[in-house]
Amino acid sequence: MSKHHTNEWLFTISSKRKLIDLNFKEVWRYRDLLLLFVKRDIVTVYKQTILGPLWYLIEPLFTSIIFTLIFNNVANISTGTVPPFLFNLAGITIWNYFKVCFMSTSNTFSANAGIFGKVYFPRIIVPLSVVISNLLKFGIQLLVFAGFYIYYYNQGAEISLNKHTFLFPLIIIIMGVLGLGLGMIISSLITKYRDLRVLIGFGLQLLMYVSAVMYPVSFFKEQLPNYVWIVEYNPLTFVIESVRYMLLSTGSFNIDMFIYTLSVTLVIFFIGMIIFNKTEKNFIDTV
Repeated sequence: MSKHHTNEWLFTISSKRKLIDLNFKEVWRYRDLLLLFVKRDIVTVYKQTILGPLWYLIEPLFTSIIFTLIFNNVANISTGTVPPFLFNLAGITIWNYFKVCFMSTSNTFSANAGIFGKVYFPRIIVPLSVVISNLLKFGIQLLVFAGFYIYYYNQGAEISLNKHTFLFPLIIIIMGVLGLGLGMIISSLITKYRDLRVLIGFGLQLLMYVSAVMYPVSFFKEQLPNYVWIVEYNPLTFVIESVRYMLLSTGSFNIDMFIYTLSVTLVIFFIGMIIFNKTEKNFIDTV
């Protein structure tokens, strides 16, 4: 084919990719497919369940009740002036968004091998659709939290919003990007090391305990001061503490830790993109 005819092609599919290839133009070109994947994720998750979307409500409520009974009533962990149930519900709501983003994204290649092996489209669309579709679940759980927030506020609980509350959407984006980046890394590694799937559940449980989901950071400082750095330098801890501070005015918000968390999140995301782009070239031979 002549050079003149070659230049007439609108798009070129090639295995040669940049080290970090975000390619927003291509993702935008496939935006209809992205919306279809988002719709698929929303519809199919609870399609064959008895309670359906009610699980969105049941899961955080039951978990918050259990955490309140075990950590606040039995272990006697104080949440200050904030009602323990509301304190736990705030942490669990934001943690659940990270968890589902990470869990679903970490299964990208193995769960979609059939589609990836038959037709071309930007592979990044699949994990992106997971992060977007889970915003619906997070939104529903946030409404539940808002309902209990109003109830406890009317009961005289010392809770309030503050000047940092406007940063709440940015904190949610950070949580989603962090889950996306870590998920892409794990998804790429699973194509070669399948036994990593067994460790994901255990790793998430351990990560939850060092992310201050069910206790304030001040409690960890008092009980284990020599190991508090494990919690403090965990970016998930800052996100969860910031959400509680923005919505309940408990804990603290540190601008230096905000910059640190944002930087770590972007680094993890770009590392995930590099590994993801490298893996998608030949993953079909190993899945």
